[in-house]
Amino acid sequence: MQHTGTVTLETERLILRRFTMEDAAAMYSGWASDAEVTRYLTWPSHADIGVTQAILADWTARYVQRDWYQWAIELKQLGQPIGSIAVVDMQELAAKVHIGYCLSRAQWGRGIMTEALRAVIDHMFAAVGAERVEARFDPRNIGSGRVMEKAGMKFEATLERADWNNTGICDATYYRILRSEWAPDK
Repeated sequence: MQHTGTVTLETERLILRRFTMEDAAAMYSGWASDAEVTRYLTWPSHADIGVTQAILADWTARYVQRDWYQWAIELKQLGQPIGSIAVVDMQELAAKVHIGYCLSRAQWGRGIMTEALRAVIDHMFAAVGAERVEARFDPRNIGSGRVMEKAGMKFEATLERADWNNTGICDATYYRILRSEWAPDK
């Protein structure tokens, strides 16, 4: 793969960009401290803004790495981040990336995450040279599965009792899109 690092991506409504330390308050209050947002995630809600600041310090330090992909999702009309999307796992030899994301509850149901996911999929295929982009979700989190479908990903499998999140041991439903299935103008 030809890594680019976390470069700015733009869609009709969104700017996907690097996080800065100035994003801590928006991240903490917008989604990271919301137990409903983190319910099906593998990291707990942030107990205080200090947790958010520590995570942002780690993320921003990693931006020097060309294989680090962690975007703030900024709604253009708001001018501040409303969620995040990242490559959370990568298998270089297989040219495979695994995407994870979360979004402020106030923005659910507006197609924002689908728009962000499409932009990241396009970038992974067009610029980075991935052969496979995948994501997974707890099947009780129906909205996350809909995001993947609307972004052009296909159901692959549900692995029973194969994952863990803030609800405990859970099933994991995998969706994927292959380079050969990708239509960049979708």
